[in-house]
Amino acid sequence: MKLRVERRSGFTLTEIMIVVALVGMLTAIALPNFVRSRTTAHTNACISNLREIDYAIQQWAMDEKRASQSVVEFTDISSYLKRSVVCPAGGTSFADSYSITVVGAEPLCQRIPVAHLLSQAGLEVAAASSDSSGAGSGAGGPTGSSGSSQKPPGHGSPGNGNGNGNGNGNGNGNGNGNGNGPKP
Repeated sequence: MKLRVERRSGFTLTEIMIVVALVGMLTAIALPNFVRSRTTAHTNACISNLREIDYAIQQWAMDEKRASQSVVEFTDISSYLKRSVVCPAGGTSFADSYSITVVGAEPLCQRIPVAHLLSQAGLEVAAASSDSSGAGSGAGGPTGSSGSSQKPPGHGSPGNGNGNGNGNGNGNGNGNGNGNGPKP
């Protein structure tokens, strides 16, 4: 009499639990980044819509020879808009997405007025250039620095940096050179 040994192949409960835990961890890492990128995309699309509305208002005012205090309505500028513009953060029509008042005023988003600002795009550029830390001209070395004033060996002097500024900003700001030359 021969006994037949049956082998069942499959995954154990432990293996399945490990896979589920790994998928859960990857989801926990990816989900906040997805939400942040979606919010950023909504903001950028809304700012683009605000620019398009502003251009339409300015074009209408120029064509109709209107002053900056002239009241503007959606019906006035609708022919200047290439497509229907609504806020991507939940707007269903122009009326519940954007508000326009006069030619000289910027259009405003009604959905998220704090984050979706036409003037915000200019502020971000200004903030990026003021936060930059230029590389400076101090190279350090055994004779001091290559800047305009002599410092102890191994120290750079402040200078106007034209470099990339340690990877931050565009390097247009003032920076401090950190020389790491040989010490005497």
